[in-house]
Amino acid sequence: MNIAEEKEIREKLQLYEAILNNILNGVMITDPQGYVMFFSEAYGRFLNMDPKKQIGKHTTDVVENSRMHIVAQTGIAEINDAQRIMGHDMVVQRIPIKIGGKLVAVFGQVMFEDVSDVQALANKLNILESKVKLYEKELENLRGAKYSCKNIIGKSSVMTEIRTLAMKAAKVNAPILLTGESGTGKELFAHAIHHASDRHIAPFVRINCAAIPKDLMESELFGYEPGAYTGAGSKSKPGKFELAHQGTVFLDEISDLPLDMQPKLLRVLEEKEVERLGGNRVTKCDFRLIAATHDDLEKLVREGKFRQDLYYRINVIPLHMPPLRERKEDISIIAEHLIDGLNKDCGVNISKISPEVIKIFEKFDWPGNVRELSNVLERMICSMDGTEDVIQVKHLPVFFLGLTKRPIKSESVILKNIKADSEKEAVLHAMHISNYNKNKASKLLGIHRTALYKKMKKFNIPLDASEM
Repeated sequence: MNIAEEKEIREKLQLYEAILNNILNGVMITDPQGYVMFFSEAYGRFLNMDPKKQIGKHTTDVVENSRMHIVAQTGIAEINDAQRIMGHDMVVQRIPIKIGGKLVAVFGQVMFEDVSDVQALANKLNILESKVKLYEKELENLRGAKYSCKNIIGKSSVMTEIRTLAMKAAKVNAPILLTGESGTGKELFAHAIHHASDRHIAPFVRINCAAIPKDLMESELFGYEPGAYTGAGSKSKPGKFELAHQGTVFLDEISDLPLDMQPKLLRVLEEKEVERLGGNRVTKCDFRLIAATHDDLEKLVREGKFRQDLYYRINVIPLHMPPLRERKEDISIIAEHLIDGLNKDCGVNISKISPEVIKIFEKFDWPGNVRELSNVLERMICSMDGTEDVIQVKHLPVFFLGLTKRPIKSESVILKNIKADSEKEAVLHAMHISNYNKNKASKLLGIHRTALYKKMKKFNIPLDASEM
């Protein structure tokens, strides 16, 4: 061996020794007979020993309860074993080192200075595991259905039947088409169907076809690759169908889907695969489709505004949501349910609705259905003075006054009351946001200042905020 080779070996030994000495926990290496070949500085500090003086001693003379020599005899590693040293229950590992099948040394390391360290680590892992489960649950809630069957309120025969049909439909994977007027609860049923299906732990992805701009529809549904179009950015983005893998896609207002997008949607429904905009890779997507519309799709098909083949594809299981006027026996129970939610949202404590108000509600046709009923109840609650806990006739909006007595007032009288009520609210709103500045308020309303004064007098609105 020449001087250069000897120097290289010495440098390597110094490096390896430095590495072993800098391992936080103690390290000891013995030969096959159990005599110490290396004893780290960290181990020496812990045991209050001079590391260099331990070299050449037998392991049993250096560390109490040592089994390094036994591992040398068996050739079997002992991982995470307990060893009592200086009154501490320590966790150690003993690993036989072999070269060419022959044992040449045993590597020993103190993993933890005390078993309590292991317990502390286990506690940390338990906490982290609990947090992961919590985050998974929150993510499931965010991506999953918000409502279940118990949120579908109604005791009428028609609601009982549609609820039963919906729960049966949840057990199969065929596409469902929900039809009905605005506010009848189509989205509520879509959530409930997903929640009752075998896909409930997977995402529920809602797509409002009326809310997405036409030029962004394809990229939203199918995703895009970098540079697919101007403004696409440098990162790829998965589409809604990819995000809904193994879950449910809810296409709301499907009648507003652009005609040129309909054959692309049909292909996705048939093949269950998508290709991102600007991409060339086909991705398989396993999803269940629920579509909804308030339009007459058959009429749109006849008019050439909706593809017939797509209509047949999505209308495998049709479910029609009945309007509120056809199930007026449900109005009282729905109103009570809505009041419970509004109490929490508005921070009030309304106990009930008077029977007189319910009777008036049952005379009304509710063109906006349950959504309109909720809006009216919230409006009434906001008009109450905080000491009242029962919704009375006096809290009804003006346009209900024509229904308080029989015979019902003419339509023209009701419309007149609605107009006056709306006009008064507009003036009050303008005065409020202008801080009772008459010039600003008149400009907001688009009328002359003189006309503003006349309307304030007509509706008995004070000229100054302090008089309110």
